[in-house]
Amino acid sequence: MTDPIDWQARRRAWKVDRLDPALERAPERQSGFRTLGEIDLAPVYGPWDPRDDDRIGLPGEAPFTRGIHPSGYRSRLWTMRMFAGFGAAEDTNRRFKDLLAAGQTGLSIAYDMPTLYGYDTDDPEAEGEFGTCGVGVSSLADMEVLLSGLPLDKVSTSMTINSPAAPIWAMYIVAAEKAGFPRAALEGTTQNDILKEFIAQKEFLFPPEPSMRLVTDTIEFGTKEMPRWNTISISGYHIREAGSTAVQELAFTIADGMAYVEAAIERGLRVDDFAPRLSFFFNSHSDFFEEIAKFRASRRIWHRLMTERYHAENERSSWMRFHTQTAGVSLTPQQPLNNLTRVAIQALAAVLGGTQSLHTDAYDEALAVPTAEAALLALRQQQVIAEETGVTGTIDPLGGSWFVESLTDEVERQVWVYLDEIDRRGGMVASVVDGYPQREIAEAAYRFQREFDLRERRIVGVNAYVDDREVTTVPVLQVPAGSLEAHMARLERTRRERDGSAVEAALRGLREAAARSGSSDSNLMPHFIRCAAAYATLGDMCNVLRGVFGEYREPVGV
Repeated sequence: MTDPIDWQARRRAWKVDRLDPALERAPERQSGFRTLGEIDLAPVYGPWDPRDDDRIGLPGEAPFTRGIHPSGYRSRLWTMRMFAGFGAAEDTNRRFKDLLAAGQTGLSIAYDMPTLYGYDTDDPEAEGEFGTCGVGVSSLADMEVLLSGLPLDKVSTSMTINSPAAPIWAMYIVAAEKAGFPRAALEGTTQNDILKEFIAQKEFLFPPEPSMRLVTDTIEFGTKEMPRWNTISISGYHIREAGSTAVQELAFTIADGMAYVEAAIERGLRVDDFAPRLSFFFNSHSDFFEEIAKFRASRRIWHRLMTERYHAENERSSWMRFHTQTAGVSLTPQQPLNNLTRVAIQALAAVLGGTQSLHTDAYDEALAVPTAEAALLALRQQQVIAEETGVTGTIDPLGGSWFVESLTDEVERQVWVYLDEIDRRGGMVASVVDGYPQREIAEAAYRFQREFDLRERRIVGVNAYVDDREVTTVPVLQVPAGSLEAHMARLERTRRERDGSAVEAALRGLREAAARSGSSDSNLMPHFIRCAAAYATLGDMCNVLRGVFGEYREPVGV
């Protein structure tokens, strides 16, 4: 029997005999190598690096480092869910049908800015914003057109909506039921993550406390009446887009998740009744291995929190299930075809990290909402990865890699440092009010920008390999002529034909329930459903809440 190898001694000898002479002949290209998240990288990893094989485990086995499903993608591919929405409901409905015909396996609705801020399209605050970054939805009438002819019993629907998530979800429920799909059978996800709005995206309406109440209302309602619906997608994506590091994205997203879990428990829900339907949404950026390590670490951290802190007994409660989108902030209007390469690499990282659902950005998204051709090409990138690369043939193919396991451990370690600090500050809601995560993200964004300005971080086509002769012309999607007029006509007709007394009664019930915070019948979802069914507009409902809750203005310096 041979003696065990002394890997530490062998590494030292390799450095003296091999590496150092090589570096004398050809020095390293820079003074040090780091991930985008500023984790220092060793020149090589190997058996000398400490690792705990019990924490790596096997797929489908706690702590789920290698995935929550024992068969990975061998049994079922990830959901290919392309984010889509522009113009009027008719325009987006046609895009959805085209994408489903092309092989997309899930719907993802992008709403326009007035909808995201709870305004009807004819509100003066909404002027000039109709349909440019998503579809405009002002009432149930729009939602009915948006969902017309879609197989809601066969595909799940994700909706990117936050402050007005509850009334928009109510419109979806009513429209689906009118089309013959019972609410208990509906499958999908409402983003509904208000804390990340205060942290990063800034599309908030109401102060933190009533905003958290609305989120908890949806969790409670969904737990009781919609067992197949994910009532919240806890979203690190926008935190990353705001300039955070990968570690900050993961830490702040998980801390947001902890805040929602604690709010639901305080409401009186059992953790195992609602936690299996919590889902997450992450960014897949350009640092290939750091992203894979982030995804793997996320599962391990969430499992530990759910079992040790919240005492979940149902294994599914401890599953980190997540959707991934490639990094919009990494796309460049300069040399835009380079974005095809960026997106393909980011998508591959998400797949190797074990995502359950994936959106690939179109190469033209640095300029506008993608054209139909660009969106189809982005979907084809996922299909090529799934069908042609062979990466779905084995489960967690990078599991056991000395580098990947070491990087996973380091990401996890740094995330726990942040989580401990957030605990020390009284939890995530208190930290958000104080501005702690906002300041951390701003400092990280500043560091990255400074490195870019100094060309320490190189972006092809922007500050490296720039082509001053570039003449690439990219077609840009325009809201179709007549879309605004069609939407406005439907809104006017809805207001004219609806039962005014029924609308007023429903809004009065909403107002009274909103003012009854803490009572046993104060969940607002049934009231939103009544309002939606009466064709109260989104603006009608949100104005009631503005009157009760007030509007939030971020303090100076946060």
